[in-house]
Amino acid sequence: MKSSADVQLDECKVRLVNPERVASVNARMPGEDDIVDTADVFGLLGDPRRLKLLVALLDGELCVCDLAAITGLSESATSHALRLLRAHRVVSVRRDGRNAFYRLDDAHVRMLVDLAVAHTEHTDAIHPERSES
Repeated sequence: MKSSADVQLDECKVRLVNPERVASVNARMPGEDDIVDTADVFGLLGDPRRLKLLVALLDGELCVCDLAAITGLSESATSHALRLLRAHRVVSVRRDGRNAFYRLDDAHVRMLVDLAVAHTEHTDAIHPERSES
């Protein structure tokens, strides 16, 4: 049997079916750094605990204690998640004495969360990675 090192793969010969469209898409494609940053934001939204925090913030700013109570996370875990979200400019903070109040950073974040929740509320997703019981 041949090892994978012995197997020669065919070269991919790219042919463009619609070169004008390919050029148009390439012209509007964000830079690599912007693509990576955007993927990071989606990665942050992909964690159910962090997403719960963001859904809680749809109604306005809340302190860490309230967010912990809503999500069922410890205050430490809540603070850690909020630090991460803040570092990626997904949430922002307002300090009032010793209290820190968090809110969604801007309307774009609100739109992302709203659209994601609305999408799942009106679709029946098939989850092949989840076992059916």
